[in-house]
Amino acid sequence: MLRVLVISSERHQVEKLRSQLSEQGIQCRIEPAVDAIEMDSAGDGPDLVLAVIDDWPESPGNLYLARKATQAGQVPVISLVTHEALDMIDAGSPVDDFVIAPWDPTEVLIRIKRALRRVRGLGRGQSIVCGDLVIDLDNCEVTLQGRVITLTFKEYELLRFLAGNRGRVFSREALLDEVWGYDYFGGDRTVDVHVRRLRSKIEAPTRTFIETVRNVGYRFKKDA
Repeated sequence: MLRVLVISSERHQVEKLRSQLSEQGIQCRIEPAVDAIEMDSAGDGPDLVLAVIDDWPESPGNLYLARKATQAGQVPVISLVTHEALDMIDAGSPVDDFVIAPWDPTEVLIRIKRALRRVRGLGRGQSIVCGDLVIDLDNCEVTLQGRVITLTFKEYELLRFLAGNRGRVFSREALLDEVWGYDYFGGDRTVDVHVRRLRSKIEAPTRTFIETVRNVGYRFKKDA
């Protein structure tokens, strides 16, 4: 699961965006600049930083952390910039990309994926192959016997996670944490429903990929 650090001294600014990104399987943590810098020094680094740049006095601190992350050469930085602070973003700003308020979660999600591919080369040409089932990680596409299988985002994430950990058993609670996020408040029956729907799309009487481990949870067949 992607871990994103959102730097903002005004939590209410980004709480809705955090919630929407969490629904897409991205684990978001909101911290003011000072606490975020301390976290970075402690080595508790995220996969990507979203830094809010606005007309508040704390914005220079947000830019400082963005510069620090960029200098490390590993963590891409996307600025969430308000119209009032747009002049703070120029060619020399230490950010990989920016989104102007109001921040649309779909646009932010796309820019996150693009930044990760560009800066860290994630997902290029990678796939998980399980016999006739192929999970194209680069294009988020699943094919079975050469035919594209239409999945919802959560179905895809659940399949990708299970197939990426073939043979390992996961409890429903663990799957909720890994696929839905640590702040998901729904019941574990959600996992059962998604597994059932996923099975209906990729399995047949003579073809099984996902196994139920009684009283524990689920696993992807090791020899699938």
